[in-house]
Amino acid sequence: MGSFSIWHWLIVLVIVMLVFGTKKLRNIGQDLGGAVKGFKDGMKTSEEPKEQIQQSATTTTEKTVDVQAKDVK
Repeated sequence: MGSFSIWHWLIVLVIVMLVFGTKKLRNIGQDLGGAVKGFKDGMKTSEEPKEQIQQSATTTTEKTVDVQAKDVK
């Protein structure tokens, strides 16, 4: 009951390829790679200087409009 040998892993790989097909496995790999890339880009943008974040916050608040709601009967 030791660890699996290389032959066991090759047999498992062949069975997985037969069940899912190579195209499906390639699509899963591309989706996973895109998710990792998006995560890295998200981490880079979270490290922006505080000045840029404050400037973007002030520009969005300048565009807001205050309104007053009235009840119509």
